[in-house]
Amino acid sequence: MCLAVPMKIVEICDGCAICEIDGVRREASLMMLEEAAVGDHVLIHAGFAIEKIDLVQAEETLRALRDALQTPSDRTA
Repeated sequence: MCLAVPMKIVEICDGCAICEIDGVRREASLMMLEEAAVGDHVLIHAGFAIEKIDLVQAEETLRALRDALQTPSDRTA
């Protein structure tokens, strides 16, 4: 199974983006995207930004990922 994580681009330098989610920053290559800008939300997979998405899509995906990672006891609390 492949998993891509939505992140927000906070910096761009020399074809790489610094992306952030929940205070965690990661570097990702932009070679697979034609146009990307600071402030864009992108899907990150294996160190590459693979697709631009809108804020609503990013939030929905993050919510689903967080729900999937909760243990059964977390869900009842």
